[in-house]
Amino acid sequence: MTSLWLPLLIAVPVVGAVVVGVAPKSAAKWLTLATSLVVLALTLVMAFQFKPGGERFQFVFEADWIPAFGVKFGLGVDGIALVLIGLTAVLTPIVIAASWHDADAPHAKYSVKTYFALMLALLAMMVGVFAATDIFLFYVFFEAMLIPMYFMIGSYGGAQRSYAAIKFLLYSLFGGLLMLVAVIGLYVVTTSWVGGDGQPLFANGTFMFPDIIEALKTQTIDSGTAKWLFAGFFIAFAIKAPLVPFHTWLPDAAAQAPAGAAVLLVGVLDKVGTYGMLRFCLELFPEASKWATPLVIVLSVVGIIYGAIVAIGQTDMKRLIAYTSISHFGFIAMGVFAMSQTAQEGATLYMVNHGFATGMLFLAAGFLIARRGSPYIADYGGVQKVAPLLAGAFFIAGLAGLSLPGLSSFVSEFMVMIGTYSSTAFGSGALAVAAIVSALAVILAAVYILWMVQRTLHGPTAESVSGMKDLSKRELWVVAPLLALIIGFGFFPKPLLDIIRPAVTDTLVNVKVDNPAVAEKGAGE
Repeated sequence: MTSLWLPLLIAVPVVGAVVVGVAPKSAAKWLTLATSLVVLALTLVMAFQFKPGGERFQFVFEADWIPAFGVKFGLGVDGIALVLIGLTAVLTPIVIAASWHDADAPHAKYSVKTYFALMLALLAMMVGVFAATDIFLFYVFFEAMLIPMYFMIGSYGGAQRSYAAIKFLLYSLFGGLLMLVAVIGLYVVTTSWVGGDGQPLFANGTFMFPDIIEALKTQTIDSGTAKWLFAGFFIAFAIKAPLVPFHTWLPDAAAQAPAGAAVLLVGVLDKVGTYGMLRFCLELFPEASKWATPLVIVLSVVGIIYGAIVAIGQTDMKRLIAYTSISHFGFIAMGVFAMSQTAQEGATLYMVNHGFATGMLFLAAGFLIARRGSPYIADYGGVQKVAPLLAGAFFIAGLAGLSLPGLSSFVSEFMVMIGTYSSTAFGSGALAVAAIVSALAVILAAVYILWMVQRTLHGPTAESVSGMKDLSKRELWVVAPLLALIIGFGFFPKPLLDIIRPAVTDTLVNVKVDNPAVAEKGAGE
């Protein structure tokens, strides 16, 4: 039965963006916030109808788009996609409320209405990229979401906004080009598949992910071809994530973007990279993924340590947070390619919890920068004496960033390390060294977070911050839900894990790894 939930979640912000574009300036912000809250409400209603033990892809919608090439407007979600859509729906109204004055800067190239219309357009693209079950449609959303973010950085960002926006766009377009070649190559492969009756399995080829996964139970992709196709997808996702050494665009983009745009960039857009690795790289090319795993694990561990070390040396708050995210994305990629139940559940949970924790840290940093007018840590000191609520929000977000027990990021990071250490997917103990080395980042995280906190919040009150105002009522409404989610999922992550677990098990079944949960799932089919 066709469901209209997902088309509605995409259509509402698109219509909202058009309405905001023609509405009076005075109403633009409120219309944007109202539209995002409608999307959040619809997402919550849909999520409560999701059945973790039911069909893998639910709320399915399919319509012919380009029939000559087998392209469909295909949408559907499993547990992994659902929690990421939920992350997007929760963060967007929070970011909109936090960004109330981001477009009012004198240097802004376009109007306030344009900024908020771009934010709604971005919301539609982000929902679409996680919901797409047609691989060509996924590629379209993957590329389309670059456009709103490019203009948000380049037209409303900091002093080097043009450089950062162009660098972000060029890196992303290069990765997208590689993926397009791989998508076309995969389509060509599907046209050659034949069924048991000797007839073509797909009359015009197919881009539908569920159909390809089902066909791979009886069909094969040549080993050499699979490796090349895997590389096209993986490099695109590694750039988006970003994974070292494809990371250099992120610190510039995050530092120059308005705080709200930086939250969506690091909190949601970059998750498309790790989501793509888990969804497409592993399941479409399982043998190629296993072949590439040693290299990916090495790059992940290097990213974990490198991001943490470089973060320690940063003097700019937003660049420091960006480098911490490079370290966190290393953990997520490691969990994905460890190919164990615990590691992949942890990696998926990490995507969600990182969005909340880093989102709150970026927003708190943005509030500080808006008040002081400087992103440099050395320009602060003693903030907790004059703005205790703002200092408290910044401090708790920092503790979540270093994965303090009791906060949500700790659960994710612990699951990834334990799952990687105990993984038997590549032989007993093969990944234990990677898990042990990655644990060094826990110590480094304490260094860079506590150093930043000590320099900004404690010590003598700097004259430049002596008159700093504390959080306003609007800003309290911004940080309160994030604080509740960080603490709530820190103590009780079960609701999210219950949704994620069946989808991870299905992924590992298709990848054919040696895993107790996978063996049980396979025996029951």
